[in-house]
Amino acid sequence: MNIADYFVLVFSILMIIVVMLQTSKDDINDAFNGSKTDLFKDQKVRGAELVLQRATIVVAIFFVALVIVSVFLHTTL
Repeated sequence: MNIADYFVLVFSILMIIVVMLQTSKDDINDAFNGSKTDLFKDQKVRGAELVLQRATIVVAIFFVALVIVSVFLHTTL
């Protein structure tokens, strides 16, 4: 294992934490009974939700980049 593998592990755990901190906008019951009519209604994300959404994007980009680097290091070594 090289150092990139440890970073992949850390960023994967960080991504799980950031995603789990986000709140769900839909109720599971609405998915089964079809009562949610404004499913794709435009709503602005503000405050902590905006920070968590942007943090998820940043962590995911770093995670994918680190996985690519890790695979490259494993194939060349």
